[in-house]
Amino acid sequence: MNRPDPTPPAPGPAPQSGPAGDGGPVLRVQGLSVRFRTGGGRYVEAVSGAEFSLAAGECLVLVGESGCGKSVLASALLGLLPGNAETAGSALLADGLDLLAADEDTLARTVRGRRVGLVPQSPAAHLTPVRTVRSHLEETVRALTGSRAPRRAAEAAAARAAFPATHLDHHPHQLSGGLAQRAATALALIGDAPLLLADEPTTGLDRDLVERTADELRAHTRAEGRALLMITHDLAAAERVADTVAVMYAGRIVELGPAEAFFGAPGPRHPYARGLLNALPERAFTPVPGSPPELGDLPPGCAFAPRCALADPLCRTVRPPLTEGVACHRA
Repeated sequence: MNRPDPTPPAPGPAPQSGPAGDGGPVLRVQGLSVRFRTGGGRYVEAVSGAEFSLAAGECLVLVGESGCGKSVLASALLGLLPGNAETAGSALLADGLDLLAADEDTLARTVRGRRVGLVPQSPAAHLTPVRTVRSHLEETVRALTGSRAPRRAAEAAAARAAFPATHLDHHPHQLSGGLAQRAATALALIGDAPLLLADEPTTGLDRDLVERTADELRAHTRAEGRALLMITHDLAAAERVADTVAVMYAGRIVELGPAEAFFGAPGPRHPYARGLLNALPERAFTPVPGSPPELGDLPPGCAFAPRCALADPLCRTVRPPLTEGVACHRA
């Protein structure tokens, strides 16, 4: 992964809330941008200027339609972007490490699993099919903790994630979607990382399992003082988890604020965010008209303007900045 400028911008003032002990955030993202080289000197910007902070015990949920840049942002934080990606900005952990500037050796030895735990999308696909769940857990225990009793520690990790001991010697193909998700959560919790990153953790689960998974992730965040960054297109799951909601559209965060106000009163301020909520079956069940733009061919001005009933000439020519939690000229 390459950075066009290895020197990150100077950090701004720290948020007032943060983990007990240092008063700072577990993660502070500033000006995070990701672009991909596509050949012929051309670039596609998948994430543009993302900014947010995340405190211990806080759940921030990043929502938006598929292709808006959510998973690219998550991959950037863990250094998992392909070789044609370039990043800018900074993503500072509480100890000052910039995830975007860290080299692969640092990320592999001291970040993944130890500082940042990952609950991946489609967890069964991330488990080796010829190995049992117990084997996965024991290997992770040895790698992250150096425990001399990996079997006992693996069983404790499984219990922590409500994974039944009777299934520890099963292989991934023998697990239901819910059990595979719990196995992935158990693996993510082993290193006691202060930050959990859950990328679409409820994909493919039925509604009862979605709610259970969301509740369990929130409980781990609260009880263990972790920070949780959850990425999802499922607003019902987001509502069960979030303290803070960030809405992405065409690579930009267009709304950022408390979940209570977003899902309750006064509700979302950005027209796209209101459209997402109105598309839920329990609400108006009215889909957002039109389709998201191609990231390589964004319109001038606000990227949502072609789909927005409120758009005026200013919206179509001038890109609105994120001001007081919303990027909209009409908010």
